[in-house]
Amino acid sequence: MADKHILASAVQTVAQLMRPPTATIEPAAHLAAAAYLIKHRHASVLVVTTDDHDPVAMISDEDVAHAVADGRDPERTRVRQVARQRPVTVDSHAAAADAARLMLAQGVQHLLVEEGERLVGIVDLNEVCQAAPDTCGCREAAPNSSRSS
Repeated sequence: MADKHILASAVQTVAQLMRPPTATIEPAAHLAAAAYLIKHRHASVLVVTTDDHDPVAMISDEDVAHAVADGRDPERTRVRQVARQRPVTVDSHAAAADAARLMLAQGVQHLLVEEGERLVGIVDLNEVCQAAPDTCGCREAAPNSSRSS
């Protein structure tokens, strides 16, 4: 019985790994504004929100880089034209391994974390793979990422 308790307490949840969604942006903002926020907030992803602060999409540093590399003008291109619509969400009480499986199945690097219908955080693939390395195909946890977001 004690072994099960130890094992259960070793399972990390998304709530333990998540960080607050530090930066948001409106869908009508220019891509240049997204790039500015990503740089100055040291973020890898921004949550795209409505006027009511409801999350409707996400835009990552990679999305911005691809758009610029494809010749889009950052001063004319709007976030809504580049952002990934319908961000994938996970419950804050989900196990890290479940979040990793979801991310791998959906092909995403970030999940929005919700408690009920309320956005409470964001988690990235590096964080969940450190907590659940076997799920991500790693035998050992990866070293901590030096990049914060």
